[in-house]
Amino acid sequence: MINKIGKRAFAIVFSVSLLGLGACSSAPDQEDIQRVPNKSAQALYEDAKETLDSGLYARAIELLSAIDSRYPFGPLSKQVQMDLVYAHYQSGNTEQALATIDRFIRLNPNHKDLDYMYYMRGLVNIKADENAFQEYFGVDRADRDANRTRVAFTDLSTLLKRFPNSAYAPEAKKRLVWLLNKMARYELKVAQYYYEREAYLAAANRGKYVVEHYSQSSYLDQALEIMVKSYDKLGLPELSEHAKATREANNRSN
Repeated sequence: MINKIGKRAFAIVFSVSLLGLGACSSAPDQEDIQRVPNKSAQALYEDAKETLDSGLYARAIELLSAIDSRYPFGPLSKQVQMDLVYAHYQSGNTEQALATIDRFIRLNPNHKDLDYMYYMRGLVNIKADENAFQEYFGVDRADRDANRTRVAFTDLSTLLKRFPNSAYAPEAKKRLVWLLNKMARYELKVAQYYYEREAYLAAANRGKYVVEHYSQSSYLDQALEIMVKSYDKLGLPELSEHAKATREANNRSN
């Protein structure tokens, strides 16, 4: 009898404990409401905009995300999503920023501010490739994979092609020049890596790639130089002379 009573008492205590845990699990919902007051979309947006302008990006994301969730089809929804992109970008949340941009472009292919989204997509991909710690201490990162740089180049090129008169076009052109040099420098670093390891054909091909794809970069002369040296090592005098003549002609034109 005592054992049965003890078992029943344990069952009751255990059930009450589970109820208590259930009550605790609902607490975050209450906290969410407290963090983002139950206001109209306009009132919340005014709070979010003020927070965003103050540089409090984490709080701005919290407020803007709440508006996006509560009023997904409201008149402010598109502006909220654009502000979210900017807030995520400033916070370094590049993957979330890209997801928001891609969703916006997919759902609003004819929106009047689509040029801004392509511009921001380029900036976000540039930021995704950055390493603030290494750049601060001057570590050379040119030998890292340039995939993000290429994607950013495509984003900004798309902006200029589709929206040549965009307010963001002048800045996009400047960044494209920088990205072009960065991609050329990466290829040249790889070419030098191959040359130092006596993989001369691979080195020559990398140099040739710079000449063919990044001829407008500031690394054209170095690419031609490594082609000349590599062809000399390979015993290919005709190719070496051709690369040398191209290099001389390029230097005369500059």
